[in-house]
Amino acid sequence: MLQFGFRSGLTLSFPSPPRAAPGVEDVITEEAGIRPPHGTAPRVTLEVEDGAAVAQGAPMARLRDAPDVCFVSPMPGRVARSVLLQGHRLSEIVIFGETGGDTVTHPTSDAETEPGLRRLMQRAGFWPWIRRRPFGGMPASDERPAAIFVMATDTRPFAPDPIEALAGLEEAFSRGLRALSMLTDGTVFVCQHPGPALIDRSGADRIRTVQSGRRHPQGAPGLRIHALCPAGLDTPVWDIHAEDVALLGTLIETGQLPMTRLVAVEGTALRESRLVRTQVGADLRGLTHRIVHPGQHTLLSGSPLDGHPAHWLAPSDRQITVLPRETSGAPSHWLVAALTRSATPKPMIPSAALDQAFGGMIPAAAFVRALSSGDDETAMKMGVLSLLEDDIALADYVLGGNAHLSELLRGMLDRIRTEFAA
Repeated sequence: MLQFGFRSGLTLSFPSPPRAAPGVEDVITEEAGIRPPHGTAPRVTLEVEDGAAVAQGAPMARLRDAPDVCFVSPMPGRVARSVLLQGHRLSEIVIFGETGGDTVTHPTSDAETEPGLRRLMQRAGFWPWIRRRPFGGMPASDERPAAIFVMATDTRPFAPDPIEALAGLEEAFSRGLRALSMLTDGTVFVCQHPGPALIDRSGADRIRTVQSGRRHPQGAPGLRIHALCPAGLDTPVWDIHAEDVALLGTLIETGQLPMTRLVAVEGTALRESRLVRTQVGADLRGLTHRIVHPGQHTLLSGSPLDGHPAHWLAPSDRQITVLPRETSGAPSHWLVAALTRSATPKPMIPSAALDQAFGGMIPAAAFVRALSSGDDETAMKMGVLSLLEDDIALADYVLGGNAHLSELLRGMLDRIRTEFAA
């Protein structure tokens, strides 16, 4: 069992009201939105028309270059609207829920073979839940990763404990892990907090447990990947949430992919926090109805570090953060603005906090300098291909948000993809 950096990282404290009731509430919102992974817009072919009735798990859209990869309905209902961007790129599909609908059951007879497992995962709508590195988004339909990281730890503020999400799903989790091991010749790493191993490794030589500390970013998948199996242009690596692995195990056993997940609703704009089990693509307004303070507020899909304003819960998010909306004051006189605003970025001051924001895994000052200067080759040598925006969100927070590291990282990854991976 591998252990990494229990003393590195930071303990963050963001305010949020207490929960009104213990335990988990089951909340299925009246509307849900199907969206591609954040930051992507794949070219798709729509399978349904507006107003059509759909079953849970029914295909709503397929990738044009890989028709087996489907975006499916998270609940039985009726299609409210489908929005495509230029070039038939998926923006969103909105569904109104209806009670008493059917659930699609997929054949699982060939799920014990790699081609059959891939087909099942793609047709059932599981494929968009996988994140690949480098560059992010879901993997190609025939991609074979160098390794797969299963994240049974999440150290971001307000994150629900993945172990709690696995309660009662232990057999399904083991079944899903064994299935994932068929998709790679490398190792399936199970990242978890210190404690008893989540898996019985007997008969599973390529499944390994990695223990991580509880400080952030010890639970950031990009840093685990950088330390254990760095992603490269020709060596992609996947990461998957542990709860999704358990749902994969259920899919293989029953032919039906469960469409609910454990989600924490937190933030200073709330009267009370809550822990809910809700559907994929849930309506953030429905999950916060009647528990938000009066006044303007911002709904974030994700944590206060890496969340983005959204209407629907993003495919990989397990958190909703509700914050008061900042009101801008009167604009300052142009002369005052000119004297206080520099035309160049503020200098980055190396500090112990910045080092800890990278978990002690990456030389922080040199890496931030490479990002800021657009030095792609140096950043690649330091591990940028293993990282996505949420992995470095803590460093942005430590620097006061003035460095815009997430934007710089996305720009660099897009540039590398164009120049090196064409």
